[in-house]
Amino acid sequence: MNKKYIGSSFDDFLEEEGLLAEVETVALKRVVAFQISQLMQSRNISKTAMAKRMKTSRAALERLLDPENGSVTLQTLERAALALGKRLQIDLVNLSGQKHRSVASTRRLQRAGQARA
Repeated sequence: MNKKYIGSSFDDFLEEEGLLAEVETVALKRVVAFQISQLMQSRNISKTAMAKRMKTSRAALERLLDPENGSVTLQTLERAALALGKRLQIDLVNLSGQKHRSVASTRRLQRAGQARA
């Protein structure tokens, strides 16, 4: 084991390896896909009905719900939010005191999304 990483956080390791931004992006996409899927399920909205509400194809909805597919547009996210009676909100926040949002904070966002659903 490389002693360089003993005592450092996992985020520090990922940042040093140049992977932190990519990991956080994947984690955030998973959270969003999970939230949309959970809202659809709680409201008994099928994928076909959701695609129709979004005025998009079922294939586009599948891409949105695929946690591994990061090629989602803001327009698609907005359509999904509106179709579920929600509003999309994206904020740029100061890093003040923290380098990046950690994967742990992304998990907290996921749990908060579950509680709101």
